[in-house]
Formats: sequence, C-alpha cells, structure tokens
Amino acid sequence: MLLDWYRRNRERSRLLFDAITEDAYYSRPIALRHPIVFYEGHLPGFSFNTLIKKALGRPGIDESLEALFARGIDPHESAAHSASPEDHRSRWPSRHRVRDFADAADREVVSALAQDDLDRPGHPLLDRKEAVFALLEHEAMHQETLLYMWHRLPFNQKKPPGDYTPRTLGKVPHVELVGVPAGRATLGVDRNAVAFGWDNEFPAMSVDVPAFNIDRHNVTNGRFLEFVEAGGYRNERWWDADDWEWIRSEGATHPLFWERHDDTWFWRGMFDLIPLPLSWPAYVSLAEATAFTRWAGARLPTEAEFQRAAFGSADARGERPYPWGFDAPSSRHGVFDFTSWDPEPAGSHPAGSSAWGVEDLVGNGWEWTRTPFGPFPGFRPMASYPEYSADFFDGQHFVMKGASPVTARELLRPTFRNWFRARYPYVYATFRCVTSA
Repeated sequence: MLLDWYRRNRERSRLLFDAITEDAYYSRPIALRHPIVFYEGHLPGFSFNTLIKKALGRPGIDESLEALFARGIDPHESAAHSASPEDHRSRWPSRHRVRDFADAADREVVSALAQDDLDRPGHPLLDRKEAVFALLEHEAMHQETLLYMWHRLPFNQKKPPGDYTPRTLGKVPHVELVGVPAGRATLGVDRNAVAFGWDNEFPAMSVDVPAFNIDRHNVTNGRFLEFVEAGGYRNERWWDADDWEWIRSEGATHPLFWERHDDTWFWRGMFDLIPLPLSWPAYVSLAEATAFTRWAGARLPTEAEFQRAAFGSADARGERPYPWGFDAPSSRHGVFDFTSWDPEPAGSHPAGSSAWGVEDLVGNGWEWTRTPFGPFPGFRPMASYPEYSADFFDGQHFVMKGASPVTARELLRPTFRNWFRARYPYVYATFRCVTSA
C-alpha cells in the first residue's frame, strides 16, 4: 500500500512538471519561493535523505545535490522585491542532471519500500514507519504548493488539459449565520490512536468552546466585491498596522487572484482569465480576510471554533472524522484531492455539510483562522523532521484548516493543520465570518 502511494505521488509530480514549458523551468513565479528546478529535485531528494540516508543509514548518491535539494523555506514577504526572477540560474544543475538524480533516488526508495522492514518499534525514525509516512505526505503537500506557483506562471508557459472547463455557474448563496451551540472541541490526537500525524498534531487536548455563529458558506467573490467597491483597500481603519503597510507597499487594491481589464473583473484561473465567478469562494491572505471581517462587523473563527463547527456533533457517537460524518471522502462531499484546477461555486456539495449545516468546511479552499500556529501542551518535535513545525512557532504564522481543491485525500483528517504568514497571498485559502452568540 505504501509503495503504491509513493508511486502515485511520483506519477502526479511528473505530470505536474510536464504541464509546464521548458522555458519556465528556471523561473520563480513566486518570488518568495525557489525556482521551479529546485522542486523537481527536492521531492525525491527529501524522500531519499529521510528514508535511505537518515533512517536506514545508507550511503548517498550525489552529496552536492542531496544538500542543494534538502530543504527550502519561504522568506519573509519583505524579501520578495530583492529576489532575482532567475535566482542566479548558473547555480542550478541542468534538467537532465536533476532527473538523473531523481531517478536514482526513486530506485533506492522504491527498493526500500518493497523489501525493507520499515516498522521498527523503538527506532527513532522508523517507529510506526514515521519516516515513510513523512516522506509520502511531504510530497503530497508540495504538489499543492507547486500549483500555487504554476498559478502565477504566464498562461503560455502551461499546457492546459484538453477536457477542462471551470465550473462557474452557480448562484451566490445568501449570507446566513448558523448557530453552533457551546461544547467541547478536540484539538490534536493521541499518538497511539492514529497511524501517523505530524508533530504539531500531538498530543490531544480538549477545550471548551462557547456558543458562536458562523457563516454557512465561505465569503464569496461576490460578497468580497462589496468590500472592494466600498473602498476597503483604501481605508486604513480596517487593517492592522503591519497589514496596512503591506497593502500600501504592494499597491494592492483587490485580491491577488483577481484582475481588472477594461472595467471588467476577471479571476486568474490556472489556464486562462475567467470572468469573475461571483459564486466562488474568495481566495485572500489572512490580512485581507481580517480586514473584511472588521468591515462586516464580525471576526475570523479560532482554530477551536472551526473544529467545533466542522467536526462537532450532538450525536451520541461524538465528534466526527469528517464534517459529513463517517463515510469515506468522495466527490459528493467537496472539492478536494485534485479533482479540479479551480474552485467551484460555494454550496455545490450539500452532502458535505457538518452537523450544524455549515457547508464546504473541507474542500474548495483552506480556511483561515485567527489562531497563531503553535504547539499543543506536551509537544515534542518528530525525529524524522524535527524542524517541520518548531521553526514556525514564531507568532507570525496562522492556522488554516480544511482543504483546497488540490489537497490530497490522505490529508483530510480533523487534526491536520496547515499554516502560512498573514500576508502570504498565493494560497488557495478562503474564510468565513464569525460572531459570538
């Protein structure tokens, strides 16, 4: 099963890299990330370094490439304008060399997955196959972040599939707040209760959540357009000081995913400009979401409130593994697992509603919370990737929950936590308003 998962990951990554033209390979469509060449080496390189070198203690393939492709961290947004678009192309190897390295790494990893005993109780990296699950989920997560980059590429540097048509038709849902009663929410999970989780998901903790009201639907482009047309990006009163400085320095007047041509609003889709679908969820940064909620007389949910709205239940069986209950995720329940290049109209999947009738809590876009990303009491860094979470417990990153159209189904669990900086605008992330009851 794990070998099949690895092969599926590698095939999907290959298809993603094949979807761009050769002249895009050394470009940096997002200045805060490495050039594209890095990631074609990083994905197999991380798997090789984690499993073959660290866990199994075997020799490397190419020490220089293993180091070059080891790890990449997004810098602070203030560094974006100082980055060279080509990022000194001469420092990067040829694509032929990158692919030779990837093929060699894949052979070693596939061999280990097929033949080695990778479940070794007490082993620092292989207890409960930790390193194996880490490399598998790592690649799935990177496939989503690759698509954030692909989204910013010029359209002529991408190869659209012949059969893709964005689903844009749908009524803008009415603004409606749903009451969620007071109750308990479980954040995190006991380590022995699941096959794998990242270190920030452990241990479990239960918190009391007072009653609150939450939007039944994500804030749509149509609703966010009201904020834009009301001068929301020109009024300092709605913004935190640092966020306002960012808006001014960037000259931002609307979400990054929007473009205006000849007095008409468009959505920058993956492969073409689309007349702005008013029924789609608005993809914005946390800074923009926070400003909107203030303008609307509301606020963003906390992580615990999202957890309660998404997975809580008055049912005797208690909290649910998915908003809709216990059935395995399918296309009936939401837009996730690479089923669409773009979002779909809010409320298109009522079968995915939570116990309280809140829709699209998993799928169609990650959801911002106002909770800073931090450890649960009793946190311990994971042996296979100790810096995975701890490097971001800095008060500048915020928890996102749910899933986007290109979040792998393996990540659809109640405890999974995503996070980004407040002013990072490239994520497939939306939001909804909350008021206290």
